[in-house]
Amino acid sequence: MTTTSETHYEFDREPVSNDRLLGPGHFAASFAGEHVAATEFVIGASFVSWGAAIGDVFVGLAVGNLLAVLNWTLLCAPVAVDTRLTLYWYLRRIGGPAVTAVANVLNALLYCVLAGAMITVAASAVRIPFGIPAQTGLYPTDARFVLVVAAVGGLVTWLAIAGFRRLADFAMVCAPWMFLMFLVGALAVLPRLGEAAGVGAVGSLSEFWHVGASAIWTGRTPDGAEGLSFWHVAAFAWVCNLAMNAGLSDMALLRYAPNARYGLFSIFGTFLGHYVAWIAAGVMGAGAAVLMGASLTEIDSGGVAYAALGWAGALAVVIAGWTTSNPTIYRAGLALQAVTRNGSRIRITLAVGVVTTGIACFPFVFSRLLDFVGVYGLVLCPAGAIVLTEHWWFPRLGLRRYWAEARGALNMPALVAWLGSLVAAFALNQAGVHLFFLFVPTYLVAAGLYVVLAARAGADDGEGGEAGGAPPRPPSPSRPAAPAAAPAGEPDRTATLWGVVALAALAVCFWLGLRVALGGLDGYAESHDVLKRWIGWPTLVYFVAGTMFVRARERR
Repeated sequence: MTTTSETHYEFDREPVSNDRLLGPGHFAASFAGEHVAATEFVIGASFVSWGAAIGDVFVGLAVGNLLAVLNWTLLCAPVAVDTRLTLYWYLRRIGGPAVTAVANVLNALLYCVLAGAMITVAASAVRIPFGIPAQTGLYPTDARFVLVVAAVGGLVTWLAIAGFRRLADFAMVCAPWMFLMFLVGALAVLPRLGEAAGVGAVGSLSEFWHVGASAIWTGRTPDGAEGLSFWHVAAFAWVCNLAMNAGLSDMALLRYAPNARYGLFSIFGTFLGHYVAWIAAGVMGAGAAVLMGASLTEIDSGGVAYAALGWAGALAVVIAGWTTSNPTIYRAGLALQAVTRNGSRIRITLAVGVVTTGIACFPFVFSRLLDFVGVYGLVLCPAGAIVLTEHWWFPRLGLRRYWAEARGALNMPALVAWLGSLVAAFALNQAGVHLFFLFVPTYLVAAGLYVVLAARAGADDGEGGEAGGAPPRPPSPSRPAAPAAAPAGEPDRTATLWGVVALAALAVCFWLGLRVALGGLDGYAESHDVLKRWIGWPTLVYFVAGTMFVRARERR
């Protein structure tokens, strides 16, 4: 019989064993589920309101997301696979308890704010059936909105407590449908945008490009000021998940990967979520503003999705908020647990969920999301630079790994390098360097300072090699027991049947959106109304079939 503690066991304080590694589907779904998410509604629309030009958006996002994938694959995944530990526990060995406490509390606080923003976005859709007005100010103006946030936050926290495997299963079902909703929502508003651009029906790529350049990504902000450049767009796409990849927080996920190449599965998050979904969200946002006759800055994410897709759009925002905030709260819980002596991950995650839900009650946390994403990545990335430097470069430079642990000393060089890199970033920002361009100098300053200061503090003792033993290794792989015999072919046929039904339901959803886009302006109101009234039915079929498909595969 499996106990509750065994069910929720997540290798919190030791390396993941080889017999508990996960397959490609879990990583593809986890990255897609987390990055095809609530942030995409906010960020995609922000590129429109911040005046990015269409060419800069399409090319800049491609370049920036490719660099982000390389961060996951070349920086984060190799350390995660080599140690099988979370960043929080490996940093404890390198930096000691004091550095770990500073880093992990900072991690947890910033993750709470990010998860709170995503809960707020989810609540922006749940508010609609209750007639609660959009909340876009600094604080809530309707007590009912606070109750909605509390309900959403409670569900998100429960899912985070369930652990990584449950999060991956949840994301595996949600991710394909959420991605499709971005596409369908964009298709549903194209005729109105074509009318606003003087094109009419949008039936070709050249017509879409014309509509995009004149009615969506115009290169100018609403007040006529010059918008974001190519370099701003590319840099933001690169640094928006800096804490997860270069900052190594995604060691919590990638420690379950069989090898470092699994970092490439981040492409399912970056190019589906941070490319296609951002572009589609920009189209949706601009179209919703036309449909509602309002400025995009006055509409929240729930309002945008509801205007384009009806109740299915509102549901997409809710689920997108869940799939982003779940793993974020999960990471925050792991970070705080590493500070405690024997703290329970479940109790700590519950406490994190309560704090996060309180933050989510204040809508300003998502209205300033782009700036916050840049700041929190910049603040956390020096920890990743310090870990990478000691793990990979110290042996090559003749310095000893884990020298502070062996001496039982406070790793003051790590603290000074971290603080020094942030001081350098602040100075560069004051000198006129944009927030999005500060990652590389901050990372290099942290790494360089740490090498110099650690060598002076005792890492350079003339012996090289390692101090305090080699990196923790996972236990030897155990051969899994043979599965119980099942009727020949039954699991395959069952999974295949449910998979076919799920794909058919997604195809119907896409057809409904394509029908609106290709129908042009003639009968647009009627065809758009049909989309909003009927897309909920194939959505329901998809979630039933998708859940059964995942369960059938798990039974195998």
